[in-house]
Amino acid sequence: MVMFYLVNKEEDSTPKAYKVHANKLVDSHDQVLESTLDKGSYNKLYSFKHVLNGFAVHTTPSQAKKLQLAQGVKLVERDRRAKSMTTYTPEFLGLPQTVWTQEGGDRNAGDGIVMGFVDTGINPFHPSFAYDILNPLTSNLSHFSGACETGPLFPPFSCNGKIVSTRFFIAGAQAAASLNATIDIPSPADAVGHGSHVASIAAGNAGVPVTVNGFYYGRASGMAPRARVAVYKAVYPTVGTLADVVAAIDQAVADGVDILTLSIGPEEPPQDTVTFLSIFDIAMLFARRAGVFVVQAAGNSGPGPSTVLSYSPWVVGAAASRTDRRYAASLLLGNGLNVSGVGLSAPTFGNGSLLYRLVLAKDAINLSGAFPRTSEYVEECQHPEAFDPNVVRGSIVLCSFSAGFYNETSTLTAIFDTARVLGFMGFVLVANPSYGDFIGQPIPFSVSGALIPKVADAKIVSQYYEQQTLRDARGIVRQFNARAAIQDGRVASFGVQAPIVSRFSSRGPSFIDINRNPSDVLKPDILAPGNEIWAAWSPLSALNPILTGYNFALLSGSSMAAPHVAGIAALIKQKYPSWNPSMIASAISTTATKFDNNGGIIMAEGFNIGSLYSSNNFDFGAGFVNPTHAMDPGLVLSSEFEDYISFLCSMPFIDRFAIKAATRVWCGQSIGHPANLNIPSVTISALRRSLTVRRSFKNVATKPETYVSLAIPPNGTTITLRPPWFTIAPEGTQDLDIEINVIKSTNEFTFGEIILTGSLNHIVRMPVTIRPVSIV
Repeated sequence: MVMFYLVNKEEDSTPKAYKVHANKLVDSHDQVLESTLDKGSYNKLYSFKHVLNGFAVHTTPSQAKKLQLAQGVKLVERDRRAKSMTTYTPEFLGLPQTVWTQEGGDRNAGDGIVMGFVDTGINPFHPSFAYDILNPLTSNLSHFSGACETGPLFPPFSCNGKIVSTRFFIAGAQAAASLNATIDIPSPADAVGHGSHVASIAAGNAGVPVTVNGFYYGRASGMAPRARVAVYKAVYPTVGTLADVVAAIDQAVADGVDILTLSIGPEEPPQDTVTFLSIFDIAMLFARRAGVFVVQAAGNSGPGPSTVLSYSPWVVGAAASRTDRRYAASLLLGNGLNVSGVGLSAPTFGNGSLLYRLVLAKDAINLSGAFPRTSEYVEECQHPEAFDPNVVRGSIVLCSFSAGFYNETSTLTAIFDTARVLGFMGFVLVANPSYGDFIGQPIPFSVSGALIPKVADAKIVSQYYEQQTLRDARGIVRQFNARAAIQDGRVASFGVQAPIVSRFSSRGPSFIDINRNPSDVLKPDILAPGNEIWAAWSPLSALNPILTGYNFALLSGSSMAAPHVAGIAALIKQKYPSWNPSMIASAISTTATKFDNNGGIIMAEGFNIGSLYSSNNFDFGAGFVNPTHAMDPGLVLSSEFEDYISFLCSMPFIDRFAIKAATRVWCGQSIGHPANLNIPSVTISALRRSLTVRRSFKNVATKPETYVSLAIPPNGTTITLRPPWFTIAPEGTQDLDIEINVIKSTNEFTFGEIILTGSLNHIVRMPVTIRPVSIV
C-alpha cells in the first residue's frame, strides 16, 4: 500500500468553497494515474479533495517509483497501519457543579457543537446516543452538512438527531488485508466497542444508568452531553490504515465538524519523512486551518521516554491519568487475612460470612486424564478436562499466571468457561514468582473471582494454603483444609491520591524523525482521566471476547483521555464561539494544574508495577486539565495557519522544498527559532548560550487586569521576563519577551515554568522545558 499526496489548496481557499472543485480534482487524479501507471497495476482507493489535494492508491513498489517521478506529484508516502490508542469523571473534573451550571446544566452543555469521531464506528442503539424527545435538540447546525450512510447492523434510523452523521471508510483496509465479513462490517456499525466508548466519554447523554451483570455501577455522562455526534468509521477489527483515517479526516472537515477526536493513530512514526510532514499530521494541520479543534491520543507505549505518538503543535496530545476512584477485590483467608486483588466480581455466596474449600489447580488435576502436562492445562485453568470434577466443584480454585498468560495465549474467558462447566464456587488468578507481578485491570467477571497481581500477595496465599493442606510422601493432597471467600469487587472507593500519570501513557520528548531527535514542541500537551473509565460499548466486542454482550466497559488508555479533552473543548467552544482552536488549546493548557488532590506534585507510574516518581512536563505536558478555570483563563495565546508554516520553515533540518510540497506554501516570514511559535509552552531541545523568545497574550476577560510575571527557570538556566509586569485591557494584547541563558551545561532536559498572576485572580502557567548544551 502506498499513499500519494499531490498538492494542497490555495492559501485563501476553504473546505466549503473547495467542494465545487471536487469533481475536477478527482478527474485530475485519475489522469495522473492513467498517464503514469501501467493499466491494471493499481487500484485507486481515495481522492482527497477537501482538506488535501491528493489520493491513496494500492500498487507495486515499481509503479510507485514511476508516480514519484510524475509531473505534478509533490509528495509520496507509504501507508502505515493505524490502531486504537464514565460514571464518575464529570464529578472528578467538577463539571456538574461549575461548568455545566454556567452552560445551563447538563440539559444544555455542549448544545450546538458537532463533535467528529474518527474511530471504529458507533453503537447506534446505545442509550448514551439516544434522542430525548422530552428535551429536544433545537440548536442551529447550519454550519454542518453530513450524511447518514447505512449498511449491515446500521439501519436508516441510526441518525436520530443526537447522531447527526455517519460515514465509513474501508478501501484502505480492503487493500491491506483479507477482511472477515462477520466482524469487518461495511457500515458505520461498531463491531469493536472502542468508537462507542470514545464518543460517549466526550458527548454521551447525561445520567445514563450503567448496569453490568445485573450490578448498578452508577450513571454515565459525557463531558458535553448535549453535543451532537458525527461518526467516521476508519478502523476495523482486522486492520486499520492511515489511508482510511486520512480519508475520514478529509470528509469530517468538509462536513464542518467543530471538534475532531482522534483516539486512533499510526502504530509508529513515519520512516520516510519528518513527523510534522507526514500526511497524517498535514491532514490535521489543514483541519486546524479550517477552524477545527483536533485532539489526539498521545499513545499507550509508556513509561519510556520518546514514546509519544502526537508530535505537532497544531494538535492537542492527551496523556492519561488515574482518578481517585479505585475498584478493589479481595480474598478472605480462613486465618482472617484479607489479600487485596482486582476484579469486578460478585462475592462468593455469603459475601464473606461463608468460607469455601481452597484448592490449588495443579492439586486438582485428573491424574488419569489424557492431556498435556503443560502449565496451560495444569496451572492456568484453561481446560475443564484437566480437572477432577469432584475436587473443584464448589471450591475456590487457585490458578497461576504462567507461560500462557505471559505469552498472551491463555485468557480469563477460558477460566470463566472452566469455572462454569465444573461448578467452581470461584477462582483466583495469582501471580507467579517465575514471571513477576502482572497488571490486573478491573474488568467484569461473569463468575466470582479475583486477580492477585503481586507476587508478595500471592506468596501470602500460597503459604496459608500449604500450611493447611495435608500431603502424602509423594506430594499428593490427601486433605484440603484451607478455606477462603471472595469478597465483592464491584464497590468503588474514593479519595485516594490522584491524578497519577498512568504507566502506559506515552511520554515525551516529542521528536522530529524516526531516529527520535527531539523537537522544540512539548508533548504530551495535557493530562486527563484515562484509567478505568466507564463508557458505552458494543455487545459484538470483536477484539475483546471477555466483554461480549456488554453495553458498557471499563477501559484504560490515552484513547480515553482524548475525548475528555475534546468534550471540555466543546464546552469552551460553546461559550466562546469566535475563538479559534489555538485559543481553546491555550485556555486548557494555561489553567492546568501540576498538583494532585493532596497538594503535592502529580506522581507518575514507573516501569516497576506500583512504583511512583515525581512527574514532569514529558509526563503530563502543562498538567492536569481543569475545566472550571479553562472556561475563564484570563489570557490566551493564538496561532494561525501561517504561524505553523513559519514554525516549520524555522526548523534547520527540514528541507523547504519538502514544506512546499506538503503544504503548497513557500517559506516566507521567519520566526527565527521554532521556540518562537506562539504556543502556551516554551521548549528548546538544544540551547546554546542564550536565546530570547516571545509570547503574545490576549486578554479575553471583561475587565482590565494587571499581571505580575514570575519565572522558575529549569536547572542550568536563568530566565529574565520583560516586562516584569503589565496591565492589559479587555481584547488587548501584550508581548512578553523571555530571555533564557545557560549557566550550566547539563545536556539533559530540565523543567521550569512561567507564571503570570493577575490582579483579578487569573493565573496563567506555561511549562518551560530546556536542554542546556553549551554555555558559549
